[in-house]
This record gives sequence, structure tokens and C-alpha cells, in this order.
Amino acid sequence: MRTVLLGAPGSGKGTQGDVLSRKFNIPQISTGDLLRAAVAAGSDLGKQAKSAMDAGALVSDEIVIGLIRERLTHEDAKNGYILDGFPRNIAQAEALDNMLAELDQPLQGVVLLDVPFTELMQRLTGRRTCKDCGAIFNVYLSPPKQENICNNCGGQLYQRQDDNEATIENRLKVYEEQTAPLIGFYQQQNKLHSINGTGDIHAITNAVGDIFNTI
Repeated sequence: MRTVLLGAPGSGKGTQGDVLSRKFNIPQISTGDLLRAAVAAGSDLGKQAKSAMDAGALVSDEIVIGLIRERLTHEDAKNGYILDGFPRNIAQAEALDNMLAELDQPLQGVVLLDVPFTELMQRLTGRRTCKDCGAIFNVYLSPPKQENICNNCGGQLYQRQDDNEATIENRLKVYEEQTAPLIGFYQQQNKLHSINGTGDIHAITNAVGDIFNTI
């Protein structure tokens, strides 16, 4: 199953991708992880990516596609993979389709985790992290027993700088402008499967898993 997980920031892509990767024994491929690994390894693509990052520029789509192409040659991707965080726009989706066509391995399906805007804001602005053990709580959805105190270790909870309302509204705006058009793009290819991303995490996993079993 060669798939992409789509969804806005806070929709649960990372969480679901991790669980589904283990359940189906296929890799969850994050472009951020690929970039960090390539830079650390000092590969040719990693050096090109580092030059761009050091200059404060965006890493080109060509480099990212090259990293994905190389990653798909690994043994653990033989039976499929879950792409998380890529593509982010139509141009990247077209480049990905072209690369996969060259490999004769087109995407089999794309799963959208659909979460209402108000809940996305709650998930992201309400997030609090323990300074000591890294446990994550949410003041709206899963609050700690004692305000600003970690249930697990008693450490102090804090809000990450990028979890403030203005920053999150901007991230969601960028998603709506650049990434949301991918919904129509994959609908036209008859590859899009939309899942309600709210409610019980295990129920969402099972719903996505049912799709994986049919594509």
C-alpha cells in the first residue's frame, strides 16, 4: 500500500502514521526526518539540502523528491509506505506522481484526516508539554489533574512558542491556501479517502486501516 496521509496541522497525521506504520509493517516517511538524516550522513543530496538551509532558503522540491526516491529503494519500503508531510502543494504532488510513474509504483490511495477548524485550534493552542518528561497534555481536551503540573512526574507544563494563536492561525491559513487544494487533485484521480479525524484515536486508526486493507 503506497499512500499519503493528508490533513491540517493538528489533524493527527504523525500519530496515526506512527501507529499504522507498526500495524502494517511499512515505513512512515517524513520529509523532515529524511532531510535531517541526509544532512547528518553528508550524502550528496544532504550537502545540497544543507547549503540551502544554511542560506536560509527552502530546500528545493527536486532535492526532496530525490530523497524520497532514494528512501523507496530500501528493503522496508518494498511492500509500501506512508508519506507524511509531503506533498504540500500541487507542484509537489505532480513531481511525486512523475517520479513514482518512472518507478512504476503509483500511489494507491490518499487518506485525508478531516478535522473541523475549531477543534484544530483547540488541539494546537491547548497543547502543554512537560519540561521534565516531555509528556503532552491539552487544557481543553486532556487537561492535567492539577493546573500546569504533569500527572506523570510532577514537572512544570509549558506552552511551546509556536503554539500561540497567531502562529497557529497562520499555519492553518498556509495549509488552506497551499495544501488543501490537494484534496481536489487526488479526488480527480479517484484516490482520495476522507476520514473523520475527531473522536477516539483507536477508532480513527481502525477506519484508516480498513481503507489500507482495500487499496
